[in-house]
Amino acid sequence: MSDPLEIKPNIRTVNDFPIPGIKFRDITSLIETPSAFVKTCKELTRITRDFGADVIVSIESRGFIFAGSVASDLHLPFVLARKPGKLPHETYKKDFCLEYGNTSIEIQKNTPIKNTDKIVVIDDLVATGGTAIACAQLLNENFNVPKNQILILAIIDLTDLDGSKRIQDSGLGMRTIVSY
Repeated sequence: MSDPLEIKPNIRTVNDFPIPGIKFRDITSLIETPSAFVKTCKELTRITRDFGADVIVSIESRGFIFAGSVASDLHLPFVLARKPGKLPHETYKKDFCLEYGNTSIEIQKNTPIKNTDKIVVIDDLVATGGTAIACAQLLNENFNVPKNQILILAIIDLTDLDGSKRIQDSGLGMRTIVSY
């Protein structure tokens, strides 16, 4: 599968985590390898710059690691999309399904997002696409950001789970760096 930056050797596969039958793609080994981490962050920054982003939104928690670097490099606001109960102000909330359960995502209502902003949503991987779609829906429904102004950006695409297809079928743009 696709690996143009040759970073796959730095991504471990952990079988049966967090439940039996799941092949977990562990990006901690990528983060622990400075050359691979820098290469990955530079590519995410390039894609974000080319999209013309005004705001970076990132999904808890592994997406934060990469999004902080991109936001810093491009001097853009960095908005946190977090699990329920983790943010101190009133929030907008969106429920969704994962490949192995259900959860929610929240963004603070006082977040300075405008409906004219181009937003890049950064996460570590796309599995079923549920998390990314939920985040984009939250931005669309509560901040009135049109879908064509939202780009989903992840390091890994788990193609067998059809998340990238679901994201694109929902009218959102999507980019990833490696696929399995």
